[in-house]
Amino acid sequence: MKTQLKILATTVTAALFSSAAFSGTYAIEARSDAMGGVGTVSASYLTAPFFNPALTAIYRRNDDAGMIVPSFGINYDDQHGIIDSIDRIGRMAANDPNLITELNALNDKTMDFDIGGVVAVGIPNQFLSATAYGKLYTESFVQPVVDTSDPVNALNNSFVKGVSIGVAEAGISLAKYTNFMNQHMSFGITPKLQRIYTYSYATSFAAFNTKDLRENETAETMFNLDAGALWFFGPYRLGVSAKNLMGSDIHTKAFSYNPTTPIKSEKYSMRPVYTVGAGFVADYFSASVDYDLNEEKKFSSFDDNTQMIRAGVEFDLLRQIALRAGYMKNLARSEGEGTITAGVGLSPLNLIEIDIAAQYTNQDAMGASINFLATY
Repeated sequence: MKTQLKILATTVTAALFSSAAFSGTYAIEARSDAMGGVGTVSASYLTAPFFNPALTAIYRRNDDAGMIVPSFGINYDDQHGIIDSIDRIGRMAANDPNLITELNALNDKTMDFDIGGVVAVGIPNQFLSATAYGKLYTESFVQPVVDTSDPVNALNNSFVKGVSIGVAEAGISLAKYTNFMNQHMSFGITPKLQRIYTYSYATSFAAFNTKDLRENETAETMFNLDAGALWFFGPYRLGVSAKNLMGSDIHTKAFSYNPTTPIKSEKYSMRPVYTVGAGFVADYFSASVDYDLNEEKKFSSFDDNTQMIRAGVEFDLLRQIALRAGYMKNLARSEGEGTITAGVGLSPLNLIEIDIAAQYTNQDAMGASINFLATY
């Protein structure tokens, strides 16, 4: 476990200081993270761009402006102990009697980790509410490629490959409240620019090092669009959001691990994700549920499909402290475990808000995030 944490810490550092290795359909936001990832009907006007732009127009009467400065966090999932196994195999001799067993145990196994952050500035008003934001996020996968058909050369024929996708994203959510036939509604859109990066690498078990994450870079810039709608009556809310309406395919760079082992280009599919939400959102208590209507497939050769269901609650005590909890599960992985979440929001004298969240699936899959917010 110490080896795993050491390598993970190095990986996090490499991702944080890489030129722009960050990605785009997900935002780390501690209040939502503590509530199971919900946000389609429960996000604030400041965090609306990350969940449902229609919420940009929903604010309290005394809200004049606000900002997130910043939010950041990390999640990792290594439920098969891949990092520890890579380290052990890297120190084995080619004739070690345990080598084949160790290699076979890694076949078709994958670990992944995410890291990122956001900033936002919101100006709510009765004419056209607006929240401008920037988002940086990266998702990386590590997968051993095992070939034990020739036991004598199994260590030479096997290697570790990985891919990373990232987006540096900037946009502005615009939303308007309306009352139509006595129905309270708001509608919003988020035009945005995305700078998408990919990295791909391959290395021997002995030479595995997170510095390889920055090899074989590609990058491209594109325009995209999110949209959303909200209906509410008192504390009761229904909402729908659509992210990345202008779908596209991004390809990693093809290269050769060695003269006889080409590494093919990976396709990353960025397609629209549609989410519905329902909830009860009051001044001192909220509960909501989000459900992704479609399954999202990303990298072509990695098991990274997602279709999430999320649920969360929040208890607000006199605007000074908020207690939060939630649960989420990826329905695209029937064998996967659900994740429990919890967190706290602190608002000393209502001058600044600090949100802290933790997520736990098991001892090899967890995460944490933190927000710093101010509203005026």
